[in-house]
Amino acid sequence: MDNNELTIIAATELETQEKYAHRLHICAGTGCISTDSENVIKRMQELVKERGLQDTVMIKKVGCMGLCAAGPIVKVEPEGILYKTVAPEDVEDILDALGGHPVERLLIDTQLPFFARQKKNTLENSGEVNPEQIDDYIAHNGYKALVKAVTSMTREEVVEEIKKSGLRGRGGAGFPTGIKWSIVAQEKGDKKYVLCNADEGDPGAFMDRSVLESDPHVILEGMAIAAYAVGANEGIVYVRAEYPLAVKRLRMAIRQAERKGLLGENICGTGFNFTLDMRLGAGAFVCGEETALISSAEGDRGVPRTRPPFPAVKGLFGKPTLINNVETFANVPSIILKGGEWFSSIGTEKSKGTKVFALTGKIANTGLIEVPMGITLREIVYEIGGGIPGGHKFKAIQTGGPSGGCIPEECLDTAVDYESLKELGSMMGSGGMIVIDDTSNMIDMAKYFVEFSMEESCGKCPPCRIGMRRIYDMLSKFSKGEAEEKDIAELEQMCHMVISASLCGLGKSAPNPVLSTLRYFRHEYEEKIKKPGIVGDTTEKTPAGTPVHVAG
Repeated sequence: MDNNELTIIAATELETQEKYAHRLHICAGTGCISTDSENVIKRMQELVKERGLQDTVMIKKVGCMGLCAAGPIVKVEPEGILYKTVAPEDVEDILDALGGHPVERLLIDTQLPFFARQKKNTLENSGEVNPEQIDDYIAHNGYKALVKAVTSMTREEVVEEIKKSGLRGRGGAGFPTGIKWSIVAQEKGDKKYVLCNADEGDPGAFMDRSVLESDPHVILEGMAIAAYAVGANEGIVYVRAEYPLAVKRLRMAIRQAERKGLLGENICGTGFNFTLDMRLGAGAFVCGEETALISSAEGDRGVPRTRPPFPAVKGLFGKPTLINNVETFANVPSIILKGGEWFSSIGTEKSKGTKVFALTGKIANTGLIEVPMGITLREIVYEIGGGIPGGHKFKAIQTGGPSGGCIPEECLDTAVDYESLKELGSMMGSGGMIVIDDTSNMIDMAKYFVEFSMEESCGKCPPCRIGMRRIYDMLSKFSKGEAEEKDIAELEQMCHMVISASLCGLGKSAPNPVLSTLRYFRHEYEEKIKKPGIVGDTTEKTPAGTPVHVAG
C-alpha cells in the first residue's frame, strides 16, 4: 500500500458517494442506539426501497455527532441539515422533504454555540465516516499519515514532530507524549510493545468509547505510527468488555487494515512489521493505571506495581512498553499530516491542541464536545452547554472523574488547561465534566465519588484500602449530622495521608473530591456538625408521618 493506492481508493469511494443526490448520515453510536436509531435505520432502508430511491438516496451509518441529548440524530448531506430525536414514524417526512423545505419540528440549528464554539480534531471524522468501512476512512485522508511516516520520515523525525506539537497525554496526568515516546525509542531490546489504554471507567465519561465506536481506524493508525517511531512490532488495545459495540468495530477495523496491508508484515514494503490484538478488561477502574493495566493484559490480577521501573523501561512481559490512551493516539495522524507546529498553534502555552469532554449532569446540552485548550469553564457551561435547565442555578462543575474535584461558580472564568484545573484542586482527567445544580448536596457528591474509589480500590496497599473506607465513614457522619468539630480536621488529615502514602494514582487522587468540597463548600460540612446536647438527626416522625422537632 502506497500513496497512489490510497489516492485511488479515496477517489473511488468519494465518486461512489457523490453519485447520490442525498446522503443520510444516521447516528449508530451507543447513545443513539439506546434511543432507537437502529429502527430508524431499518425504516429508512425499507422506505427507500419501497420508493425506488436506491440510486439517489444513500443511507450511511455513522458514529456520534455530539449532541447526545437530541439523539437519534440524522444529518442530510450535502445540505448539512440536522434533525433531532428522530423516530421511525418521522422517516417518511424526512424523505418527503429531501430537496425541499426541511422538517421544522425536527430541525437543529447548526449555528448554535454547541456546534459553533467547538473545534474538531480528534472528532473530525465522527458522524462523517462509516466506522465499519475502511474505504470511507481512507476517503477522509485515512492512513495517509502512516504511509507518510513509514515511507518518508525517520523514526527520530516522527518522535520530534510529536515533541514539537506539545501533545500531552489525554488520559489524566498530562505527561508530554513526545518525551514518553523518546524514552521508549531509546530503550534497547529485540521486543517492544505499544499499548492503547481504552479502559475508560470514570462515572459520566464516554469520550474514548465514542471515538472507538465512531472512528476506530484513527486509533489503529495512531498506534502504528507510534510503533514505527519507538521500534515496536506488536500492539494491544486494552478495552473494557462493557463496550461491546466498540469491541465489535475495533475487531472489524483490525481485520480490514490487515487485508489492506496497513497492519501486519512489511507495511508499505518498508520492512516495518506491526501486528495488533485486543485484550478485554473486566471493568476494574484501577486498570486505568498503567501498571495495573499491564498486569491485567498479561493475564494476571489487575493490581498496580511499584515504580520505578516505569513501563517505558520494563512494561508488558518485562519489555519496554509505550502506553497512551485513546484520545492521545487519535491526535497522532493529524499531527504527522499537518505538522507539529499546526497542533501547537492551538491552545495555551503549556496545554496545546484541543480536548474532548463528556458534558453531563444538570446541563441543557449533554453530549460529547471538543474544544481548544484555554476555553473557560463558563463558556463550556453557558454557551456550549446551554446553561442549567429547570430554572435552577449552577453550583459546581466536577472535572476529572473520581480523581478530580468540584469547582464552584466563582471559578467559572478559569481557563481549561492542565495547570489551571490543578490549581483549583481538580484535574483534567480523561475528560469527564459533570455539572451540578443547586439541588445537590456537596457532601453527598463527595461521598458518591469516595464510595466509587473505595469499591474500585484493588486493596493492595493499606493507605488506600483502609484510608478510603475511613474517609467514607467520616463523610457518613457528616451526612447523618453526627460529626463533631474535630472531624473536619481529621477528615482533611486522613485525605492527605491517603494521597501521600498510596501506591498508585487511584489512591493518590481519590480524596480530591473531598478536599475540593472542603475548600469551596466548607459551610456545608460545618452545618452538619452536631450542636451540644443534640444527637444525630433532630427530626423524628409521629405515627401519622408529620415531622416534629425534638429538643436536645
